[in-house]
Amino acid sequence: MKILLIKLSALGDVIQTLPVLVALREAGHEVHWVVEEAAAELLLPHPLIGKVLVSRRRSWFSSLRSDPLKVVREVAGWVADLRAERYDLALDLQGLLKSAVWMALVRARLKMGFVNHREGSPYFYNYPLPPYDPEEHAVRRYLSALRPLGLEVSEPTFILPPLPSGVAGRYGVPSPYAVLIPCARWETKRWPQSHWQELVKRLPALGLFPVLVGAPQDHPYIEEILTGQEEALSLCGQLDLLELAALLKGARVVISVDTGPMHLAAAVGARVVALFGPTAPWRTGPFGAGHEVLVSSLACSPCFKRRCAHLSCLKEITPDRVLASLQ
Repeated sequence: MKILLIKLSALGDVIQTLPVLVALREAGHEVHWVVEEAAAELLLPHPLIGKVLVSRRRSWFSSLRSDPLKVVREVAGWVADLRAERYDLALDLQGLLKSAVWMALVRARLKMGFVNHREGSPYFYNYPLPPYDPEEHAVRRYLSALRPLGLEVSEPTFILPPLPSGVAGRYGVPSPYAVLIPCARWETKRWPQSHWQELVKRLPALGLFPVLVGAPQDHPYIEEILTGQEEALSLCGQLDLLELAALLKGARVVISVDTGPMHLAAAVGARVVALFGPTAPWRTGPFGAGHEVLVSSLACSPCFKRRCAHLSCLKEITPDRVLASLQ
């Protein structure tokens, strides 16, 4: 069968969908994928994907006021490209309005998605799936959508495009090193900067050189963590996704908050110490064996809130607890 996967964002969700791609290809199906720009560079060179259709939704909206005709032409061309293919199955694993639009437009004999998807997206399915269990880990939840195809996956497999070699050496990272991922979109997911500073100060005593990574907009936050630190390096905003994956793969350990690069670290086989406060690790923790997940003991955790008046849950995960997990 020719199958279209619709999983647009975010980075961590796209990474957690990779076992679906692997399972479909191992079953002999041709797979195309609709994704948004932020995660596209991880899929465009992927050897298992026949065609990647990159939705530039954010760029289109940001350009709509300045050059609406250009946006209309681009969207029309993109839709024409989407509709040029005829699929046996379109599988919506996003389950939101932004994926429902493409599901409505795609030419597919079967249009599948979970019946408890949101924002009206199930109205566009002609083969609704039973409701998913929100307490199940995202990797297994996505794989459960393949049961109507007769596919049961007991051991999920992550396959990424070929990774560049020599990334650590190119950026002057001594070995062995630990990669630290301090930033997340939600304010509530961030471990206190003072905790990161203490950890960076103490890692060299364990023989681990700290390397901090993040997006370009995270630069001021990370630079503040590194103020006064001598044995540490920031590669914030300097790595593309495949370079980041290679750096994570070579790390002795990755210490991260709940964010997309944490899932990338787990996917490439790095050992992860994950710091969880407002979110639930049984739903979105690093998938696989060999990881340490440190959680808050507060009764209000997990609250799944983006804002909090006191930010207590991650504060109580001390640097000593992280260092003990490394031991």
